[in-house]
Amino acid sequence: MEAAYIVDAVRTPVGRAPRGVFSATRPDDLLVHALRELLARNPGLDPAAVGDVICGCAMPEAEQGLNVARIALLLAGLPESVPGVTVNRFCASGLEAVAIAADRVAGGQIDVAIACGVESMSLVPMGGHRPAYNLRIFQDEAEAIAYGMGITAEIVAERFGVDREAQDAFALESHRRALAAQEAGEFADELLPFEVERTRPDPEAARIVRERRLVDRDEGPRPDTSLEALGRLKPVFAAQGTVTAGNSSQRSDGAAAVLVAGERGLKRFGLEPRARFLGYAVAGVAPEIMGVGPVAAVPRVLERVGWTLEQLDWIELNEAFAAQSLAVIRELGLDLERVNPLGGAIALGHPLGATGAIRAATLVHGLRRRRLRRGMVTMCVGTGMGAAGVFEAV
Repeated sequence: MEAAYIVDAVRTPVGRAPRGVFSATRPDDLLVHALRELLARNPGLDPAAVGDVICGCAMPEAEQGLNVARIALLLAGLPESVPGVTVNRFCASGLEAVAIAADRVAGGQIDVAIACGVESMSLVPMGGHRPAYNLRIFQDEAEAIAYGMGITAEIVAERFGVDREAQDAFALESHRRALAAQEAGEFADELLPFEVERTRPDPEAARIVRERRLVDRDEGPRPDTSLEALGRLKPVFAAQGTVTAGNSSQRSDGAAAVLVAGERGLKRFGLEPRARFLGYAVAGVAPEIMGVGPVAAVPRVLERVGWTLEQLDWIELNEAFAAQSLAVIRELGLDLERVNPLGGAIALGHPLGATGAIRAATLVHGLRRRRLRRGMVTMCVGTGMGAAGVFEAV
């Protein structure tokens, strides 16, 4: 088995859905931008040598359907000989794509792969445009499968004793860290500015006006948030609950792409790796407490690579909800200072299938920039799963 290396990782800014900067931007166009820029940043790589483009997408239909991986790679100008496949593990789809790419490379099947993720929650709603559920998920022992994500967060908050005050404080800290990271230029290595073009009628001049805007930062972090403002928000999933829009992840739009290569690929194209992808694990938990999925997945992957939690320098824990994030942190005994040092999805957004690849980009560049060694990306997954992948800087 070869080692699997992360050569580069890039992402678009993340926009708010459904009325943010990318509300009218096609998700496949966001992915095309990420793929083009990834190749442009690595000119020594022959695009024809890319063995596969593997794309995560949680709701792969409509503007992000029809095997969006293949569509986007062709629109990005990769040769027709390069194949593409779209994979779906809901919120962990982008991380799943990285793991699959690493497995293909490590197994010697291909020398180079691109893992990516994309999601537009502005254009494709949660659950898709026409969900058709199996009615048995609403019956008896299967009923928890049908619970909405917000309800599962409320169950986790109650079962694991995470109160409203702790959730709001966690959310505020997510915004504080994200804003500080933006001001310090912490995302510069991974972020790809994207030009948005809008048209609008000008009745007085009897013409159509074209407006262009360069989006060069994540739209989610709010400098005006406070504990007082968060405390005024009403629960949105249960009348007497504690989960609000302010302590939940934001609906978002975005894309990311990660270049993965084996030792043969590195030598063949003179590529310099940033990190090694060492392992990945997924695990199932009860659907009604899906948010604690990382509690089951993290020990599995650490055992496989022979690491302990204490050896991790940086943990990207996707903040689906403050309730589940705090439950995971407490159950695993994570060091808060090492968890999401640049903020998380509550501030930065959560474009579902893209998030795993986005968080991988943040981690890989962050480890190198801060001269740290070991990191992990972990996230909960709808219907009751957890996923975790570990990276080591080189």
